[in-house]
Amino acid sequence: MSGHDHDHDHTRTVAPMVDEITDFEVLEIALRELCIEKGIFTAEEHRRFTEFAEQIGPTPAANLVARAWVDPDFKALALREPMTASKEVGVDWLEPTGFGTPSDFTAFSILEDTPDVHNVIVCALCSCYPRPILGNSPEWYRTPNYRRRLVRWPRQVLSEFGLVLPEGVAVRVQDSNQKHRFMVMPMRPEGTDGWDESQLAEIVTRDCLIGVALPKAGVTTNVITYTRPAIHPIP
Repeated sequence: MSGHDHDHDHTRTVAPMVDEITDFEVLEIALRELCIEKGIFTAEEHRRFTEFAEQIGPTPAANLVARAWVDPDFKALALREPMTASKEVGVDWLEPTGFGTPSDFTAFSILEDTPDVHNVIVCALCSCYPRPILGNSPEWYRTPNYRRRLVRWPRQVLSEFGLVLPEGVAVRVQDSNQKHRFMVMPMRPEGTDGWDESQLAEIVTRDCLIGVALPKAGVTTNVITYTRPAIHPIP
């Protein structure tokens, strides 16, 4: 044998490329494979739908809010029949399957902010989210820190996003669930007089539609949200 040391230096072992798989991911894989095995859908159909879901973003919802700001009749329609209004901005909740998806084709409501009430959405149980019109949810929306704390300390959590509301404004936390989805219609900000729909839509960010931010003139959808550390974190 040569003088080479065969003892392994375990401290130099290459780390895995991904984090440890979660229980939810294990459940998703098992359920998906079972559905394919039972013929509920094929692997190709699953791939096509996944690609469809990945390309959805919050732009349709931003367009809906912008149109509501300039058209009172459309605003009334959006609050009264949000799925009908969704079609006006190119979103059919029945697509792409023709009958919707098990997790998305449910009741849908648009929550209007007022000078006295600020709305914010959460799914305290898991991660229910209006994907057909807002796209996939941000990672922080699915974390226990957001889900569990928002219903207990809403003002504190909003302040961590940089949103500090006056004491006179009530915060209404709306819990999404398996049968009902929500999005927020924020108030039109000052400094936007004379703007057209496309200009207005640019300042309606995803975070505004969730309720953790307010639209501001000059702050567009390209903004990067910085959050402060949680005071009462939940692991």
